[in-house]
Amino acid sequence: MKLLAIDTVFDKCSVAIMIDGNIVHLAEQTGKRQQTQQILPMIDEALAATNLTLNELDALVFNRGPGAFSSIRINTAVIQALSVATDLPCVGVSSLQVLAQTGHEINNDDSHVYAVMDARMSQVYIGEYQLDESGIMQVVGSDKLPEGEGLLDYEQPTAQPLTMIATMEEDLLTVQAEQTSVLNVQPTAGVLAKVGQAQFAKQGGVPAEEALPVYLRNNAWKTLKEQGKK
Repeated sequence: MKLLAIDTVFDKCSVAIMIDGNIVHLAEQTGKRQQTQQILPMIDEALAATNLTLNELDALVFNRGPGAFSSIRINTAVIQALSVATDLPCVGVSSLQVLAQTGHEINNDDSHVYAVMDARMSQVYIGEYQLDESGIMQVVGSDKLPEGEGLLDYEQPTAQPLTMIATMEEDLLTVQAEQTSVLNVQPTAGVLAKVGQAQFAKQGGVPAEEALPVYLRNNAWKTLKEQGKK
């Protein structure tokens, strides 16, 4: 199985190619707000480095969000365009799932965690994830997070004292006495490819028109007052 994975949602623009479960190419470039200039040349370089063409791939894996709106749109638009051109299936993976998986790979003891990203506007994106039998973090629903992912206001405690895997450099949620937070975790497209391969093997992919972003906050264009927040 040959997969191309791209990510423009986290701080680094990242591209990976996985063949039969092995990452054979991984490249990253720093620099927010330059993803539109970076991502297409990086894809070309990845294919050239592995002597592959797009038509030789089995699927396209992308970070579907949540995260910054513009970054998600870039990621999704590139994958949709490549899918339309090649008729390859798309595999959208949650950024929070990739973050949770990265945390597990940093510390194998972290098998049940919260993944946390700054959502701005005094909130964080948060997801609860637990390791499955195949070694992949899977979303877990709860009373406070029925869908497993959602939004939580700054300085609020989590429902359980699970380890928090976070992209931020400081804690934005209240860390409970028995709780640990791992800060400044930055996933790569290599981890995205690993999670995407597992998802593709179980569920398959979707056509370009169904490769949709997930924002979690669909009213982000509104002011805090319009959202009913102080």
